[in-house]
Amino acid sequence: MSTIAELRLPATETTLATTFEYVPDATVELESSVSKTRPCLWVSGVDCERVETAFEADPSVAEYELLVETGPRQLFDVTFADDAGTDRLCDRLLADGGSLLEMWGTDGWWQARVRFRDRQTLTEAYDRLADSGLNVDLRRVTDVTQPAGCETRLTPEQQEALEAALEYGYFEIPRNISMEELADELGISHQALSERFRRAYETLVDDELQPANERARSQ
Repeated sequence: MSTIAELRLPATETTLATTFEYVPDATVELESSVSKTRPCLWVSGVDCERVETAFEADPSVAEYELLVETGPRQLFDVTFADDAGTDRLCDRLLADGGSLLEMWGTDGWWQARVRFRDRQTLTEAYDRLADSGLNVDLRRVTDVTQPAGCETRLTPEQQEALEAALEYGYFEIPRNISMEELADELGISHQALSERFRRAYETLVDDELQPANERARSQ
C-alpha cells in the first residue's frame, strides 16, 4: 500500500512569490523530466513578455532561459538564488523517499501531489515542513491498495521498473526520460532495465492473451 497526498503551500514562504504577484493569472508547472540538473518550468496563461518581466523582478530567480514556446505555453530553464528554489522545497518534502507526481503553482500558491510509502512517511514529511515554518495545507490523502483478489505475476523488480517508468514519463510522447536516465534513477544498468522491461511486457501480454486463447480452444 502507498499513500498519495495533495498539499498546498504559499509562494511567499517557498519560491516565486514575486512572479505570482506580477502574473497571478499564470500557471507554473514543474517539468516532469529528471534529466536536468536545474529545474525547468512550464508557464501558461500569460504571454512570454509578462513572464520574463516577472522573472526579472523576482529575487528568487538568478537566471532564466526560454527553451520552448508553444502557443500559450513557454518552457523556461531556471536557475534560482541560493536556498530559494523549488529544489529546496522538494528536498524537504521527499527526504524520506517520497515521489513527486505533480507540482504546480498559480495565484500565489503551490500545490503538489506526492506518493509516500505509507501514512507514517507522509506524517513525517508534513511535520518536517511545518517545523521549518511553512504553513502546509494538507488537502487530500488517498491510500492506494491492490484490489482484493488481484494478483500479478510480475516480480517486485519488474513492477518497480514499470512504476518508475510511468512516474518519470518514460511512456509519454515524447519521452520525458531516456532508458539510460531511468536506469540511473533505479540504480541498475541499462541492460538490466531493458531485460526487466522485456520480461514484464512478456508477462503482461501473456496475462492479457492467455484467457482469450483458452476460450477459443474451448469453443
